[in-house]
Amino acid sequence: MPAPRMLMILSENWTLTDGRSLGDLVTWARIAEDAGFDSVMISEHVVLGPDASDKGVMGNPRDYAMPGNQDPLMPWPHSLTLFSAIAAVTSRIRLVGAAVLAPLRHPLMLARELGTLDLLSEGRLVVQPSVSWSKDEYAALGVPFRERGRILDEQLEVMNLVFTQSPATHHGRYFDFEDIYLEPKAFRPEGPRMWFGGQKAHGAVVDRLARYGHGFHPLGRPTEEDLRVVREAMAAAGRDAAGLEMVGGVRYRFPDDRSLADLGESMDSIPAQLDQGFTTFCIKPSMYIDDASGMEDFCRDVMKRAEAMGR
Repeated sequence: MPAPRMLMILSENWTLTDGRSLGDLVTWARIAEDAGFDSVMISEHVVLGPDASDKGVMGNPRDYAMPGNQDPLMPWPHSLTLFSAIAAVTSRIRLVGAAVLAPLRHPLMLARELGTLDLLSEGRLVVQPSVSWSKDEYAALGVPFRERGRILDEQLEVMNLVFTQSPATHHGRYFDFEDIYLEPKAFRPEGPRMWFGGQKAHGAVVDRLARYGHGFHPLGRPTEEDLRVVREAMAAAGRDAAGLEMVGGVRYRFPDDRSLADLGESMDSIPAQLDQGFTTFCIKPSMYIDDASGMEDFCRDVMKRAEAMGR
């Protein structure tokens, strides 16, 4: 069995650094690459409003930011800008933008940003376009929340077009242009690699995955039925599901709201997911260490445990 590929989540580590010390995240990406991590991930919001905490604030500040559980003051720096800095100091590690809130941008501008970053990093960019959950965020940017899924579907069509053609023409419900040239294009002729995921393998997510996706990154643990739906959708689209990157994550448990999770216990959840076909696993450092000076030791420990699983 091959060793699991490990992905470090750089977002939300605000118990290890503050939201203005973004150079720390760049340094950690370089440390992760040196230790053997496969990828680093940054998620995003543009702005937050009151609905960011309408379910209360997370009890343990090391936990994941989920819909409605975070302080509206939580920092969310611009992921693609940060990735440019990370690309400049690394050479191998993949840059995973998850989630990129596509409906809050014009698709031509987003294609320009993604294509440039993918070219700069020589094909290391992975994008997970998302519609997200915050009505306040959409209202602040003047984008209709209820139409966000339809907007994303048209955006994916537009980006696929302009990544592969020049000139390009599109006359759609939300976007309209004729004979435009987007140059230079992304590193790969088809554009950056794309992942899709959500809480369930429902219609829209599966349709996007089958048409454009290179990876499936569900939120939480998918059921066997979810996996069956994904495999069947890929086959119906004439694609081999065996080539789809399956992205999981370590399971964690905080003894209380003040304590760290146990790394060994968390990574013990990986073998069962490997048996399901998952190959890439997300892990967030602040769940396991409270002192950033221990980042190198943490990364080495993670990779030592991961490599042992491949023997």
